[in-house]
Amino acid sequence: MVYKRILVPIDGSSASNAGLREALKLAKDQRAKLRLLHIVDELVVFNTPEAGFNVESVIESMRRAGKQLIGKAQKAAAAKGVKPESVMIESAGARVADIVTRQARRWKADLIVMGTHGRRGVNRMIMGSDAELVVRNAGKPVLLVRSGGAS
Repeated sequence: MVYKRILVPIDGSSASNAGLREALKLAKDQRAKLRLLHIVDELVVFNTPEAGFNVESVIESMRRAGKQLIGKAQKAAAAKGVKPESVMIESAGARVADIVTRQARRWKADLIVMGTHGRRGVNRMIMGSDAELVVRNAGKPVLLVRSGGAS
């Protein structure tokens, strides 16, 4: 199968980096368009038990970190001869998996490539699995790339 539009969510984790590396290989090999997706999950800030910090400054810091992450991914893509598009989305409540599948539909991606930690058992039950939800709800092929550090 030939893929023309590949969406890859990135968050800077080892799993995400593994997904990005695979997406870059595919995009280059198949001459596909690549879209980098970073999600600033503002809900993380509101679920932090710490008191006395400026929420807006923390969110602004998350935005800056997201822009840096996208810039780093764009440089990695350029080194492989791939010119990706990129998008950063801010969310204060939607699940990451829902945002990924929505973006895939809107951009008309024909493949989603994402890293996964490969959690099992209690860890998966407690943490949930955005990758699993993307697979269940995407309605298009999803390539999960397991990071080397998973147990």
